[in-house]
Amino acid sequence: MKKLTLILMMALIGLTSNAQDSMAVTPVVKYGYLSYDSVFQAMPEYTTMQASMKELRDKYEAEQKRVEDDFNKKYEEFLDGQASYPQTILQKRQSELQEMLDKNIAFKKESQRLLCKAECEAKAPLKERLTAVLAKIGQERGYAFILNTDGNVAPWLNAAMAEDITETVKELLK
Repeated sequence: MKKLTLILMMALIGLTSNAQDSMAVTPVVKYGYLSYDSVFQAMPEYTTMQASMKELRDKYEAEQKRVEDDFNKKYEEFLDGQASYPQTILQKRQSELQEMLDKNIAFKKESQRLLCKAECEAKAPLKERLTAVLAKIGQERGYAFILNTDGNVAPWLNAAMAEDITETVKELLK
């Protein structure tokens, strides 16, 4: 009986030490989270970028309006005179109008593409700066990762393991 008790105690001590060892080895995962859009829009450079994008957008819209007005004027002239035009002039004018319309559509598509490209290029340095600040905070605070909570990506976060760094990042970016 004494031998059995001694064997059970030794086994229990071994299990207890294994449990303590496994608890000591398990790291606590810390992470930060923020609203990326909120921080991005709070950057001072964001306002400047938005103003320059509005100016560029307005220029493209003015040009589109001018081209559209030219087309409408030509079309009205065509409608007014179409009854008196010989067939060859009528066909020539129709093809001119069609060509203008095609060019206007192509210009509108190209301007939209160029605006998107310009916006991406304007945002790139801001995103790089924000990424650098996030990396710095992540390193300093020992985070495993930083989570973007926009779009309801994380409906719940454990407050014991996570820290909202939105305001901290906004302060560092000022």
